[in-house]
Amino acid sequence: MGHRKYSSPRRGSIAFRPRSRAKSLEARIRNWPNLNQDTPTLMGFAGFKAGGINILTVDDREKTPNFGKHFLNPSTVIATPPIRILGIRGYKNGVNGKRVAFDVYSRDLPKDLARKGDIRYKEELFTRAQNRLPSIDSVVATATVLPREANLSQKKPFVYEIAVSSNDNQKKFEYIKGLFGKEIRVQDVFQLGQYVDVIGITRGKGVEGPITRFGVKRKQHKSRKSVRAVGTLGPISPAVVMYTVPRQGQRGFHQRTEYNKRILLMSSANRNNQVSINPGGGFKHYGLIKEDYIVVRGSVPGVPKRLVKLRQPIRYADRRVIEPKVIEVVTR
Repeated sequence: MGHRKYSSPRRGSIAFRPRSRAKSLEARIRNWPNLNQDTPTLMGFAGFKAGGINILTVDDREKTPNFGKHFLNPSTVIATPPIRILGIRGYKNGVNGKRVAFDVYSRDLPKDLARKGDIRYKEELFTRAQNRLPSIDSVVATATVLPREANLSQKKPFVYEIAVSSNDNQKKFEYIKGLFGKEIRVQDVFQLGQYVDVIGITRGKGVEGPITRFGVKRKQHKSRKSVRAVGTLGPISPAVVMYTVPRQGQRGFHQRTEYNKRILLMSSANRNNQVSINPGGGFKHYGLIKEDYIVVRGSVPGVPKRLVKLRQPIRYADRRVIEPKVIEVVTR
């Protein structure tokens, strides 16, 4: 710009590239934490975003100005119907990365899985998979969650992978095999007060210009023919437009990860004594929650009814699990 004496500051972050639409409504977890423990356990879960509430707690963060005082936490409710373990998948590392070495499935499969294609139990594949275990690099569990169990109208289930925390593939295989035909609830995977990572697809905004998409400043009145456009696309030479130049394009509907979200509330195992989390008339755009749920502090990516995945924290978090002191749940 002609009136500047020095270069202008960078407008908009280039950390998230490309800012394109996600390929699927279902987020993909590419990395799992390494817990270095011998006992195999599932390291993830899934649920559906319901809505937001406020929770009044006592701040238990030591060495902070608000320690011991009342703290109002804007929180998000996630409906977590039980998941089912369908099968076992083995991966082999190759030149081009990981490739699937085997897929085996259990006998007891939900009828809704017929909508996902040919997923069947085959006895000979189990024997073949066990013989290949010494040459396999990683073993994961294949799980499913049924939207109809969360009071949603979608019939097709979601099928995804969940990592297992163990260094022994044989232990992983036997552990996952022992979960066949069982319903796994969120209380079996996470604890009240612990931190989790939430992965989901954000709310789509459609195509936006550089002002909204990157926060570029509007130009001065009558300085150019356009006002809501970037000032310059770059130098005259080389005659190319760099990828760092803010341009119009897709905003929203991206995969994002929220790290270290603390679980403030969790549905009790005894549903008869469970306190209702529903506001009057139910959550907007979702309805009533009649199954298990968790409440995490802060926001969660996505719109109501969208699938979100939960994972053990991959970044450093306080490993001590302290149950939060909840004073009041504000659902209005």
